[in-house]
Amino acid sequence: MKKATINDVAKAAKVSVATVDRVLNNRSGVRLQTVEKVLKAILKLNYKPGILPDKLPKSRSYRLLFIVREGRTSFMVRLGEAVDELSERLKDENVYIEKRLVGAFDGTNAADMLDGVQPQDWDGVAMVMVPDLPLVKQAIDGCVERGVKVVTVVSDLPSSARSYFVGIDNIAAGRVAGRLLGRFTLASPGNLAVVMASLSLRDHVERHLGCAQVVQAEFPHLTLLPPLEGRDNPEDTFTIVNTLLSGPNGKNVKAIYSSGAANQGLIEALVKNERQKDIVTISHELTPRSRRALLDGTFDAILSQDAEREASQAVTLLRQLCDSEPLERQNFISTDIYFPDNLP
Repeated sequence: MKKATINDVAKAAKVSVATVDRVLNNRSGVRLQTVEKVLKAILKLNYKPGILPDKLPKSRSYRLLFIVREGRTSFMVRLGEAVDELSERLKDENVYIEKRLVGAFDGTNAADMLDGVQPQDWDGVAMVMVPDLPLVKQAIDGCVERGVKVVTVVSDLPSSARSYFVGIDNIAAGRVAGRLLGRFTLASPGNLAVVMASLSLRDHVERHLGCAQVVQAEFPHLTLLPPLEGRDNPEDTFTIVNTLLSGPNGKNVKAIYSSGAANQGLIEALVKNERQKDIVTISHELTPRSRRALLDGTFDAILSQDAEREASQAVTLLRQLCDSEPLERQNFISTDIYFPDNLP
């Protein structure tokens, strides 16, 4: 019987030879499901690696570009640091990562940067929280046509040619927020204000949609107000929330859903108007500021996502795409729900 080769294993497992090599050498960057497929193929074919390696292609390198939205929020800082850490850690695995910042909500800047991405320089691009605008979609499509793999991170552009989205299920997160707000305010009919960064960010739009679906269907005692855009800027967020609460209808605001990350401005507006105890408030992202607000009762719950895991998964997916490995259906990052009782 012909001795099985590493190429036979790769064909049976429907992965690249380089992936089989990573599994055999116990290197990182391979999903558990893929490892299991490779091991099953090895057992089925009775493959036994010899002392001399099979004719492997030279260990390839991966040139990955992260285009990251600028931002002063703790979440964006944490995500940027996670990309920097991966860049340093994965050099030994021939993964070379560069991070470039684009202006917040600046679709033109993001599109121009994408238009300059060429396959001789880059194998893959991760787009982190860029606006869902036609010119950005067109730039992503052009990137893919030139042979560069693209994934979106945190905020999606599903109508583009990107291969995968890395992030939480934002509609589901918004529905969770709406359900919590509805139940927490059952005895207090009034208005629900949603504070978001921008209507150009799909993750915020989806969170608002999910919240509205649940509130309008199941909690008619809450009247959903038009969304307020704070652009993830603490000063702007303070201004719009303070204007709302100090206005003639401010006393009728019973709940606030902050789908963005400028929590400091929201906290300051609540404190200035002495409403931090009687307005039910749910925010996103567990940061030092939001943690304190949860513990002192200013916030009632926090929905959070793992920035480090999102950065790592983006790298893993881009490597798989570069190796022409089949991807599984969309899997979302889990959304964590924190109360004062279960803070990590």
